[in-house]
Amino acid sequence: MRVIVVGGGVVGTMHAWQAVERGHEVVQIEREAEARGASLRNFGQIWVSGRAGGEELDTALRARELWERIGAEVPGLGFRAIGSLTPVRNPREYAVAEAAAARPDAAARGYELVTAAEAREINPALRGAFEAALWCERDAAVEPRTAQLHLREALRATGRYTFLPGREVRELAGPGAVRDDHGDVHRGDAVVLATGAWLSGLVRELVPDLPVRRVRLQMMQTAPLGEPLTTSVADADSFRYYPAYKSAALDELNSGQAQAPIAAEHKMQLLMVQRQDGGLTIGDTHEYEHPFAFDTLEDPYEHLTEVVESFLGRPLPKIRRRWAGVYAQCTDTTRVVHRQQVADGVWLVTGPGGRGMTCSPAIAETTANELGW
Repeated sequence: MRVIVVGGGVVGTMHAWQAVERGHEVVQIEREAEARGASLRNFGQIWVSGRAGGEELDTALRARELWERIGAEVPGLGFRAIGSLTPVRNPREYAVAEAAAARPDAAARGYELVTAAEAREINPALRGAFEAALWCERDAAVEPRTAQLHLREALRATGRYTFLPGREVRELAGPGAVRDDHGDVHRGDAVVLATGAWLSGLVRELVPDLPVRRVRLQMMQTAPLGEPLTTSVADADSFRYYPAYKSAALDELNSGQAQAPIAAEHKMQLLMVQRQDGGLTIGDTHEYEHPFAFDTLEDPYEHLTEVVESFLGRPLPKIRRRWAGVYAQCTDTTRVVHRQQVADGVWLVTGPGGRGMTCSPAIAETTANELGW
């Protein structure tokens, strides 16, 4: 079988991985010289802890298994089973963490409510003031800026993979075939359009009423911390954002403890993970209304800096990079992904909504199974 994958981000690359792993030939087409969207502009977190139950949690847990397996084959991914800690600082936040740790699926997620002292044993860099923390053993991390490069290197080594950058697919050219902006036609037994947040052009022509929206976020990265941050770190605002934390205790938190005005305005939470060079990737904000701003705002970064410093108990290293990114999210946020056959031999896979890095291996596996690869 010959598979054409359109899109060089992590969802597209994992579809290429699944096809090659099953013995097929793959041509992957990317409109940029390298993928530059949400697959690079993210935390690199394999984030199980906040996922909704049912299909979303099952997908995240399966993806976690696949990431570990692929990471053993491709060491350059920098896969690290580091887990995560969410420190809590008062009784309302503690109650939400306690309710999460009491969930029927808490063991599957690796949840455990730990004391502040126990949290510092797990992550000694957390020297600031907090009362306890929610530990999630199943969370992990990879290096998002280089992951696709290393995956493609491994794919090329099979002799059954070709990467074609700098080509934008403009139209379908028959069953299982597409034509790019160089005029070349690429034919296969199946085409997967994994175009991420690029929802215009051919995608709009094929699905004018696509139930997927775009979301913008801001992030930053620091100079090396100078010591290991042994886990990912979140704050209690993440309880308000992720569906796993819904509970009466969360209702009480929302009604009795308002977010900081800047955090509320920009729909913020803290997520933080250390890169292999020692720097910290920190975010994030959420912007849903179009048109998106073209610039980044300083107030959210200042808020995140204050939160991080309160947990670390020390000044944040110098900020070296700031950026904004856009990802695609199903308008029905309970859906893991939008997967649709849009023409004979052509499928569209998009809209994982901030879960792409976490769930992409399992999303691709499901596509491969459903298409009978």
